[in-house]
Amino acid sequence: MKKNYHTYFKYALTFGMASAVVSCNTRYLKEGEMLYTGAEINIENDTISKKEKKNLKSALEDNLTPKPNSSFLGLRPKLFFYNIAKEPKKEKGFNYWLKYKVGEKPVLLGDVDREFNKDIIENYSENQGYFNANATYDTVSRNKKAKVIYTLRPGARYLISDVKFQQDSTLVNREIQNLTDKTLLKKGQPFDLDVIKSERERIDNGLKERGFYYFHPDNIIVQADSTISKNHKVELNVKLKDNTPDLSTQQFSIDKVVVFPNYNIRDVKEGKYSVPMNPDSLQKYAHEDIYVIDPEHKFKPKIFDRALYFKRGDLYNRTNHNLTLNRLISLGVFKFVKNEFEVSDSLQHKFDAYYLLTPRELQSLRLEALGRTNSANYAGSELNLNWTHRNFFRGAEQFKASVYGAFDVQIGGPENAKNIFRAGSNVQLSIPRIVAPFRFNSSSAFVPRTNITLGYEFQNRTEYYTLNTFTGSFGYVWKENARKEHDLKILDITYVSPANITPLYDSISQKSDAMRRVVERQLIFGPTYSYTYTNTMLPKANTIYYKGTLDLAGNITGLLTGANVKKDKEKSIFGVPFSQYAKIENDFRFYHKFNEKTSLATRAIAGVAYPYGNSEYIPFSRQFFSGGSNSVRAFRARTLGPGSFDPRTIESGYYFDQSGDIKLELNAEYRANLYKFLNVAVFADAGNVWLVNEDTDRPGAKFSKEFLSEIAVGAGVGLRLDFSILILRLDLAMPLRVPYYERGDRWTFDKINFGDSSWRKDNLILNIAIGYPF
Repeated sequence: MKKNYHTYFKYALTFGMASAVVSCNTRYLKEGEMLYTGAEINIENDTISKKEKKNLKSALEDNLTPKPNSSFLGLRPKLFFYNIAKEPKKEKGFNYWLKYKVGEKPVLLGDVDREFNKDIIENYSENQGYFNANATYDTVSRNKKAKVIYTLRPGARYLISDVKFQQDSTLVNREIQNLTDKTLLKKGQPFDLDVIKSERERIDNGLKERGFYYFHPDNIIVQADSTISKNHKVELNVKLKDNTPDLSTQQFSIDKVVVFPNYNIRDVKEGKYSVPMNPDSLQKYAHEDIYVIDPEHKFKPKIFDRALYFKRGDLYNRTNHNLTLNRLISLGVFKFVKNEFEVSDSLQHKFDAYYLLTPRELQSLRLEALGRTNSANYAGSELNLNWTHRNFFRGAEQFKASVYGAFDVQIGGPENAKNIFRAGSNVQLSIPRIVAPFRFNSSSAFVPRTNITLGYEFQNRTEYYTLNTFTGSFGYVWKENARKEHDLKILDITYVSPANITPLYDSISQKSDAMRRVVERQLIFGPTYSYTYTNTMLPKANTIYYKGTLDLAGNITGLLTGANVKKDKEKSIFGVPFSQYAKIENDFRFYHKFNEKTSLATRAIAGVAYPYGNSEYIPFSRQFFSGGSNSVRAFRARTLGPGSFDPRTIESGYYFDQSGDIKLELNAEYRANLYKFLNVAVFADAGNVWLVNEDTDRPGAKFSKEFLSEIAVGAGVGLRLDFSILILRLDLAMPLRVPYYERGDRWTFDKINFGDSSWRKDNLILNIAIGYPF
């Protein structure tokens, strides 16, 4: 019975609190005021289906104004907070935040224009084909609350009986007739004003592709005749308006193409040049069919020949118009791109195309300093000096050079992790075209690029070893559109040369082949290719991101030389055995947006690298790693796996930098905004890495049919401080399943003990990072 008393008390308390919230919402109303609780729409018609009624009712409700105060389970908590908060004296402080940010001003019956809403209901219904719609309204009130009930009698919905496109002998009409086969107006479909508007825009778009630059959708009229039939039918007649301007009916072609690559509004005001220009003054700037007004010769004219889709004599079309503007922007050297057309010959219907381009600063120097920490118990800093030239050879080539230095200091964790110092430099030349012995034609809005890179890095792990890494690549990047991107490196070279290997590390590597391979000389070269698809930039509830990468190292060289390390036929180049393997990695992400403040992000990673021919193992720098702030966050960076191998069994304690040839990972994260820049997340991660071949030093590391039982699982909560220019992320995670525990003890639910300080120290992992993990 005691338990029942508690239950009754709980229900009574809940009911009492709810009643207090409800009563508080009306207690603050003045005499004669009523809280508006919303509208109800009743549709009285037996001739239309339930589905049509439902769709019509939903659309009408969306159009009614104002909306009532938001509610949750019948309560209006935002209104409650507005009422209990004191009126603030200033536009800041707790009271202001509670009343106007958390709270919501009451919507009163007096705020509702019922006659206006009635007109909206009737007009919208008629626009949907219910030509005889009639609406009335009534107001129901009780206890200082009121709602409005609208009753709609729409009558039968009119259907399209026929669609006629009026014909005449004009050029514009002939082009309209050529567009009729894809009309949106179909016989038997309901009359719908929105579809009619879309049809006018479709015709306008089609004419824009055929040279009618000055045409406008308003030049089209669609007449509806409902008198031809008594069976609720309507005939549509599509025609050109009688008052259509003559300019809209003319088909224009390109006369001259003029480019101002150093356009500045100041120069125009000072009279240095004007638009349009005198044709005689253009001749000295002629480059083939393009006039480039560049007296200082800052840009090579041929870059515009590649970027511009309009040539002299071409018929105007909107596709080439937009492609040209987008390609000029994607050159990366202009911050503003403006386009104007000026009629040059009204009799022959020709106009000049002017492109007014305002360049960015051609050179920039940037110094970056940052501090960082990670879950592998390292804290450090990095300093970067970057120089960029956006027009290196006067052809919009981007040249980037950077030098950097960084250090990471061990602040806990493995005793023998040691500190890391890195320094290096990189240079990249990006050319806005495909440099190749063949011709590459692209109709994309994005300029394809040829990228050439060179780099060097010096890395010193104190008391262990030094690595000198040299890199270089030559390849192409091109986009089909805003969603699809290709990155092909014809040649991607990495050469790693170890130095200063200490006796301490040498003794460690004698006990582990994996540790020994870290400091082996490595020569990796071959093509790599990646494909990226994303629509995350679109305003949709569900969006995806996918990136697939293929890395083929030494495959042709290995084939030509007959390399086979398993048959003692290892081949070398300049005394260094080259790596031969095939590697593929897939990264798929799915994002679901519940509303403006909450979303769900998920990611799946699957990758495999297989050594063959001249290699028995995948080079350490090309293997997969797991754990850390952007992976399985309940495990420290690079300490997870491979497989069920327990890194704690390594005698030296050197158990970080565990790697594998196969990787599987799943991540899910629920994200919500609490207040302005403060966001929270709840996440779960699962994954691991495995080896392709057996490793006697790491039992359980090979991928097998038992791989599902070797998946690590972790979960946690996080804070994100979103300062627009920077997102600082703090994630606190704990392991739920540890793959290197005994098979029956891998799930750790029964071991969780937040009161045990030693348990918290070993099992609560704090990740501090910049940006989102995926």
